[in-house]
Parts: sequence; structure tokens; C-alpha cells
Amino acid sequence: MTYTEAGSGRPLLLIHGSLCDYRYWAPQMAAFAAICHVIAPSLRHYWPQSWDGGGEDFTTDRHARDVVAFIAELGLGPVDLCGHSRGGYIAFRVAQHHPERVRKLILAEPGGSVGTESRRAGPTPVAAAMPEVTALIQRGETDAGLRLFIEAIDGPRGWDRTSSAFKQMARANARTLLGQIQERRPPITLGDIAKIRAPTLLVGGERTPPPFPDMLNALESALANVQRVTVPKARHAMNVENPAAFNAAVLAFLAA
Repeated sequence: MTYTEAGSGRPLLLIHGSLCDYRYWAPQMAAFAAICHVIAPSLRHYWPQSWDGGGEDFTTDRHARDVVAFIAELGLGPVDLCGHSRGGYIAFRVAQHHPERVRKLILAEPGGSVGTESRRAGPTPVAAAMPEVTALIQRGETDAGLRLFIEAIDGPRGWDRTSSAFKQMARANARTLLGQIQERRPPITLGDIAKIRAPTLLVGGERTPPPFPDMLNALESALANVQRVTVPKARHAMNVENPAAFNAAVLAFLAA
């Protein structure tokens, strides 16, 4: 796993979401390095790796086990663990199955669902779009597929609102969506939530459309030791759209 790091002291591990890699956390590195040893890896098959989308080892379970192995290999001990979107789901599973590895947990609009709520409500916009997204990418119409995927998350013109740096990163990771469509992510149960021992911060964007706020609501009502903050003037990529507010919220939680 390729990674970048900065600072010293207590370790803070940042886990990126779909279409991203360690570069996603660029707006956080300097701010977090001021108080801790911040580490941002690229997960299996993400840039700078080049992957064709084949095989069966692209799952949230595989990535969660990779994160646990990464923590052990670097000898980090308990870490503060922050995950965004799909990376938030992965961070949750790490904290669930390996509570001894996690000191504090930060979930920035984690993906997935709690219980059976999403199944009763039908597929999410992202799930509904994924067959066409992956078909476009397989045909080489990468930007069209990425536009459809991002707009399923952030609404109309979501792709247009992203920076040129984000677009470049998404293109480099586009074929990971071919693996993601097959991963069959299990819903989070109340029993899973009961196994979270770490104090948890939930972070959401003020302007993020459903279903991510619904996921935060469900987790907030079920977690035993939880705080929640909203990043103003931001959507799903709240740490990029309003890094000052996101960074301040995370640093305050870590310092408490």
C-alpha cells in the first residue's frame, strides 16, 4: 500500500472513498500534522496501482483487513481512524472487528446502510446508476461514466463542480468501480454498532442529498458514545469543499 505521511505523535489514519486515493486528503495533511502523525494510504487497486478491474479481491472486507494489516506492519498501536464515504464504511468495520486497534473513530458520511432501511426504500441513486456507470467505463467513455456516478452522489452538475485535480484522480481510479459494483456490501446491523467501543465523530455536509444524511441519522441514534457535526456550505466531499471547517471539527474532537 502506497501512502503519504506527515507530522509526529499520536497516529491518525485517513481512509479514502470511491474513485480516490491518498491524494484526496491533501487539504488535511498540514493541518492534522500540526498535532499528530497523519498517514493517508491508497487502498488496494487504487492509484498509483494500475488495475484492470478483474479478480475477486476488491471488497470492503478485503480493504478492511488490509487496513488492519497496515496498522500492524507500521507498528502504530491504537490509531485515530478517519474514513470518508466508502472509506467510512471500511473504517467502521475495522473498529467493529478490531476495537483494540482504534482509539477514536471519525466517519465522514460513511457509505452503506443500517439494517434493512435501504432495502425497504429501494436502491440508492448510486446503486441504481452503477450498471450504466460501469458499462460506460468499459466502453472507454470514462468521463461520461464518472459524471453519472458523481451526479448520483451530489446531484445535477456534481461532476462540473469538482476541481480539475479531483477529475484527474477519478480518471486514474475509474476502473475500481468495475470491482465495486460486485462487492455486495452487507448492511450494518445494530449488533455491529454495539461492538464499536471508540468515541465516534459523525461528519456530514450541509448540502449533501440523501441517502448519506439518513446513514448519519441511523448511526447517531444507535452509537453509545457519539458526536455529530455539520460542515457548512459543503456537500459529500466536505473535507475538500470546506477544509477549514472540516479540519477544525476533527481537530477539536481529537483534542477533547
